[in-house]
Amino acid sequence: MPIHTPRRTSLFQRSKTLPTNSYRRFTSPVIPTFRYDDGDTVSYDGDDSSNLPTVPNPEEKPVPVPSQSPSQRITRLWTQFSLTHCLKFICSCSFTYVMFLRSKVSRLEAENIILLTRCNSSSDNNEMEETNSRAVVFFSVIITFVLPFLLYMYLDDLSHVKNLLRRTNQKKEDVPLKKRLAYSLDVCFSVYPYAKLLALLLATVVLIVYGGLALYAVSDCGVDEALWLSWTFVADSGSHADRVGVGARIVSVAISAGGMLIFATMLGLISDAISKMVDSLRKGKSEVLESNHILILGWSDKLGSLLKQLAIANKSIGGGVVVVLAERDKEEMETDIAKFEFDLMGTSVICRSGSPLILADLKKVSVSNARAIIVLGSDENADQSDARALRVVLSLTGVKEGWKGHVVVEMCDLDNEPLVKLVGGERIETVVAHDVIGRLMIQCALQPGLAQIWEDILGFENAEFYIKKWPQLDGYCFEDVLISFPNAIPCGVKVAADGKIVLNPSDDYVLKEGDEILVIAEDDDTYAPGSLPEVRMCHFPKMQDPPKYPEKILFCGWRRDIDDMIKVLEALLAPGSELWMFNEVPDQEREKKLTDAGLNISKLVNIKLVHRQGNAVIRRHLESLPLETFDSVSCYFLIDVA
Repeated sequence: MPIHTPRRTSLFQRSKTLPTNSYRRFTSPVIPTFRYDDGDTVSYDGDDSSNLPTVPNPEEKPVPVPSQSPSQRITRLWTQFSLTHCLKFICSCSFTYVMFLRSKVSRLEAENIILLTRCNSSSDNNEMEETNSRAVVFFSVIITFVLPFLLYMYLDDLSHVKNLLRRTNQKKEDVPLKKRLAYSLDVCFSVYPYAKLLALLLATVVLIVYGGLALYAVSDCGVDEALWLSWTFVADSGSHADRVGVGARIVSVAISAGGMLIFATMLGLISDAISKMVDSLRKGKSEVLESNHILILGWSDKLGSLLKQLAIANKSIGGGVVVVLAERDKEEMETDIAKFEFDLMGTSVICRSGSPLILADLKKVSVSNARAIIVLGSDENADQSDARALRVVLSLTGVKEGWKGHVVVEMCDLDNEPLVKLVGGERIETVVAHDVIGRLMIQCALQPGLAQIWEDILGFENAEFYIKKWPQLDGYCFEDVLISFPNAIPCGVKVAADGKIVLNPSDDYVLKEGDEILVIAEDDDTYAPGSLPEVRMCHFPKMQDPPKYPEKILFCGWRRDIDDMIKVLEALLAPGSELWMFNEVPDQEREKKLTDAGLNISKLVNIKLVHRQGNAVIRRHLESLPLETFDSVSCYFLIDVA
């Protein structure tokens, strides 16, 4: 078999040896065309249809391709030419646009590099300026914070410098500025009650501002954020734990410490205010907002029995209000009242600490709205007690609003009673308790069982005295008034013209408008006048007074007004009576005291004074007396109360 050696030819030469159709397919792209026949067969038109695949149909035979006309061939060639040049134009335009975008991107990159360079330089300048501003703020805070302390330390030296500048020699030393400043603060805090709170508020604002500026100087946050952080550190001392940096932590700890100090001071002020309020309530310094109450001014041993009787009197109206004003501690008064251990029956007792001589304290207990005012005598000397009662009456007359109730003043000496009535006027009623008790004791000594009667009448447990107006009885004679009350006993009339009380007036006394009737009744709401009953007239025999016999009376103890009691006994006892005086006062001193009091012993006719010295508490001293010879009324012992 012969061996053929291939010739080496160039690409150009090989292209010339190819067929025409093959050369055309190499130089230009072939645009395939498809023809759709009536059936489902697809045929492909091209220059070399033999080299292209066809879509066979296994069920149908291939259809032969008809020959092309010249016009169709020209149309096909023109279409191929136009598409080729369009693709070339598009490629050239795309390449040109890509080169344009490439140049623009290069220019933008160059501009970006320039801008980055400029921004870096400006940020460096801003950082430098911000650093300088933070440093200025930091040193300003330190200087303004330390400067007041330095000024306060060397405050006293300023006066010396001022004197040196003036070149004056002052022999008299001025008060140091520190003392003046301390005095001014003391006066400010004393005069203005809200000065402490304002000072605390100012200190809080200063701490927040200084702390915020310090945080701004040592951290990278803004001024507003630094001020807010400063407030949070002041309000909550534990919120500074997330700070980063030594300077920020030091400033945060300082602000938190100042906040704790401020809040501790605020708690102290609040605690003091609450304590003062509680102490004011506890000590009875608050105002009494009552009306139609009974006001008792002063404190004495008689207060217990007085409160008991007032409670019984107010029982019918469901209780009342009694206000006590005395120069004692409120808690002590309440404790002493609780020791009485009796039922107040709905009556409220309000104690207030103060002086009845001060108008502010009188207004504090609503003296103008009181229904009745009772001035108790003190346990001091009789003259001192009456002098104090007189001063209380003067204080009452000085109340601008006045008072609507009547005033009852307890006196100790009968000689001082006209002076109090002169100062107080007609609205003042005086009770000389010492004299009244002495007279009652004498009557009880002469009439066995009279003490129980006085106790029932003068108290509120049983029947007592009441005075009230009854307009329907105006124009009645007193003898008709006596039988007009089925549940009360009329005893007298309070005349409206002069305000005096007439006991047991004549039967033909006619009641006038405004007159009040004095009765003995069980309570003020248990009696009322009724229709006049029919009275059958009859004759009553006249009773003769029983004869008087000499009596032997024993007085144990000594009283300041014993001379008045001796005068009363002189008028009541029969001639030949004896008055034994048993006490620890020496005999000669007794006669001297009686003489100084105005008693003329030599003019005593009905009684004879017998003096014995001893102590009535000691039994052997009493056994030395002839106790069996005294009358029964001599069992009432008088204790020295003067």
